[in-house]
Amino acid sequence: MKTKPKITLKKTVCYLSVLLLLYLSAGFASAIPIKKTNMDATPDTALLQLSERFLYAVKTEEPTTAIEAELQSIDIQRIKDGLNNDDAIKTFWVNMYNAWFQILAGREKMTRPKIFTKKVIVIASKSFSLDNIEHDILRKYRWKFSMGYLPKFFPGKLIKQLAVSKIDYRIHFALNCGAKSCPPIAFYSYDKIDQQLDLASRNFLKSETVVNDELKEITTSKILSWFKGDFGGKKGIRKILGKEFGKDLSGYKIRFNDYDWDSVLKNYAD
Repeated sequence: MKTKPKITLKKTVCYLSVLLLLYLSAGFASAIPIKKTNMDATPDTALLQLSERFLYAVKTEEPTTAIEAELQSIDIQRIKDGLNNDDAIKTFWVNMYNAWFQILAGREKMTRPKIFTKKVIVIASKSFSLDNIEHDILRKYRWKFSMGYLPKFFPGKLIKQLAVSKIDYRIHFALNCGAKSCPPIAFYSYDKIDQQLDLASRNFLKSETVVNDELKEITTSKILSWFKGDFGGKKGIRKILGKEFGKDLSGYKIRFNDYDWDSVLKNYAD
């Protein structure tokens, strides 16, 4: 009678290592971006204006049912073709995020973590979550828990078609998650998006950062710790803050404030 060969621990580890390597290889390959072909074309201004109109209706507490229906009925190809460069993508989706958070937290009474993860936002007949908008589209499908250093594996073709081509750390100072420590809500326009994001970053960092020259220490927002990779690591954070404060902070230690999650809705910038 023949006996089955024993699978040794060494072989098991070897098999698992090969499987892990294959998974990682496939995962990184799945995150290769899809290049947009119409980046020189004029974006769909009606789409961009719709995002502003939607956020304004939320701010003024006007009924948004008609605008929500309009967003649902848009053809997805129009979103892909019309938001054809990073400035257009950022303008549309930042306004969407800020408007929808207020609706979900206010009208729908949703709270953390479901408010971020549940796919209840219907645009172009597709369902999105706030996390999809922030981490998949605006952060070029970064894995939420990797501090900005790793892509999200297998993000899907649609997300890759909708996502920005380059991560812009400034969007972290434009998205409002309804907490006391969040940046205020502003209205973003395509022709001014770069200056508006600069202003949002400058105002937020100046209000949240203390530079102690005597101790050579910086204390700043926890946001920069959570998404450290988006800012270029600690070296990048020092460079960004050094630019804002007009100082060489290369030798300074960095500490991060505790994040205040107390709910503050309708926090609109002046």
